[in-house]
Amino acid sequence: MNCSLKYLIILSLFIFNLGCSIYSFTGSSIPKNAKVVYIEEVINNTPLSNPELSNLFTEKLNNYILKNTNLKTSNENPDITFKGQITKYDINPISINSQNNASQNRLSIEIKIEYYNKEDSLNNFNKNFTNYADFNSSDNFLDIESELNEQIIDKLVEDIFLASFSNW
Repeated sequence: MNCSLKYLIILSLFIFNLGCSIYSFTGSSIPKNAKVVYIEEVINNTPLSNPELSNLFTEKLNNYILKNTNLKTSNENPDITFKGQITKYDINPISINSQNNASQNRLSIEIKIEYYNKEDSLNNFNKNFTNYADFNSSDNFLDIESELNEQIIDKLVEDIFLASFSNW
């Protein structure tokens, strides 16, 4: 196959893909008619977590979507809606030392996300996303809790974004 034919095929495929969706350099794929996203305040249904966790999660998801898409935020007639609830906030030992004490602990956070896209309802979902961060049991959890929450939420937000806007 000659070089110009290869370029013509690649260009044709690129143009075809643009007609189906809007692609960004982040790898996201958003239906071209979708303009507005609404992220409801995430509900915290865990008894022992940081009270600021739901607000932090909502804010991080909102900022990540706005930064990585051309969508605008509004609660009036959104094309895409996210609803979420934090369903798990647990600390469990993952490594035991010779004295039968925990030497490593794991903070796990699970969030249930409902994703609704009125422009592309075939990709709507209701899924649980879980992620975690490990820490030394000798660390005072209250001193590192905010940092651990940030790390976990960042990973969860990326997972949710990919599940919502990636057709790869």
